[in-house]
Order: sequence, then C-alpha cells, then structure tokens
Amino acid sequence: MDLLDLSIVDALARINFDSAGLVPVITQEVGTGRVLMLAWMDEAAFRSTVDTKRGTYFSRSRGRQWVKGETSGHEQKVVGLQLDCDGDAVLMFVEQTGPACHTGAHSCFDTGGIR
Repeated sequence: MDLLDLSIVDALARINFDSAGLVPVITQEVGTGRVLMLAWMDEAAFRSTVDTKRGTYFSRSRGRQWVKGETSGHEQKVVGLQLDCDGDAVLMFVEQTGPACHTGAHSCFDTGGIR
C-alpha cells in the first residue's frame, strides 16, 4: 500500500518511529530501481515530504530538517512511499534530478564495494 494514498493521519499512524522520533528512509530511483541513499525522517519531515512531494529528511548531525536539492538543485520528486512489514522503515520512490550523493556520485552506494 502506498502511503501517499492515505490521509496523513492514517499514514503516520502506521509508522513506528524510534525512541528519538525518527524512522530510516531508503530512497530508490523509480526509473532504474537503484538505491540512491539512506537517510532519516521525523514526523515533520514525513509531513513535508507528503505535502510537497519533495524528498525531505531530518539531519541527525545538524538536528534539523532538510530538503534534498535545496542548495544543489539535485531534487527528488516523490512518487511513492511504502513501509516495511514492521512499519519501522520507509521505502521512498523518487525521480532523481542529478546525483543523489553529496560526493557527486549518482548513488551514495556507488563506492565500488563487494560485487
């Protein structure tokens, strides 16, 4: 079930935020299926994401909300939101403009790791 099809109240009721009020978000590119990044959302970031259809997150290091692309122009248009079976992780489907990673890589997982 896509959380975008629910009211914001019903969608939030399904999410199991952790003790810090956060939920991890895996961001996946809708056209390619590539995982772009892992970040965090609090309730306000989730609400903003649903309202604006732009990838909006909570920065644990800065202690504040941020919108992907607000300074770089590398925006994420949100086209779907799903929960895992426990409701404690969000899978966000996006149309990505430019690279998703702050390093300039298309994906934060473009690290040449284990193949």
